[in-house]
Amino acid sequence: MAEGAAAISAHAEVVIRPSSDADVSAMIAIYERHIRRGVGDTGDFEEERLLPDELRRRRKNMRSKRLPHLVAERGGQIAGYAYAVPFRKRPAYRYALKHSIYVHPDHLHAGIGRRLLPALIEACSAGGYRQMIGYIDASNEASLRLHEACGFARVGYLPAIGYKYGRWSDSVIVQCPLGTGAEDQPNAWHRPERAISFPSS
Repeated sequence: MAEGAAAISAHAEVVIRPSSDADVSAMIAIYERHIRRGVGDTGDFEEERLLPDELRRRRKNMRSKRLPHLVAERGGQIAGYAYAVPFRKRPAYRYALKHSIYVHPDHLHAGIGRRLLPALIEACSAGGYRQMIGYIDASNEASLRLHEACGFARVGYLPAIGYKYGRWSDSVIVQCPLGTGAEDQPNAWHRPERAISFPSS
């Protein structure tokens, strides 16, 4: 464990809040650890380095669409982050999102994911979205358990869909209804424009 993380009490408060440009370097460090070691909670297979300007552009684009981009701060350090993006670009999928969540390896087993994921779900529900999709590496049992505990169901399986770290990887597709899900019709036939409020920590 890194010296900085080792100095953090196991009972240090975890604060969930919207990310800012000041968090970019910490988020990139978490992302690069994921790329090198595969410690993220998603089944993403992106392998190129994420540059600061690119991450800032992505955050700006999400904000323009009123989509959440959250960080978990633990003991003054960024311990993880999570965000949601449109599931697909076609208008028919305007109420569905795809999410990603990354936890710094020095902060695993500290309940970071169990704070980030419900906050992300709540923020997206408040924005009027109805479904959240995730792709999880089938070998990541901890992430699968986390998602199931937060209301996700396994709805699909993609065998040998990706190749990374010298092996073929399977992905599990998980889905969680947001708000009233498919129980009723959307109020208007357009992308939700309601501002997202973030839960207090």
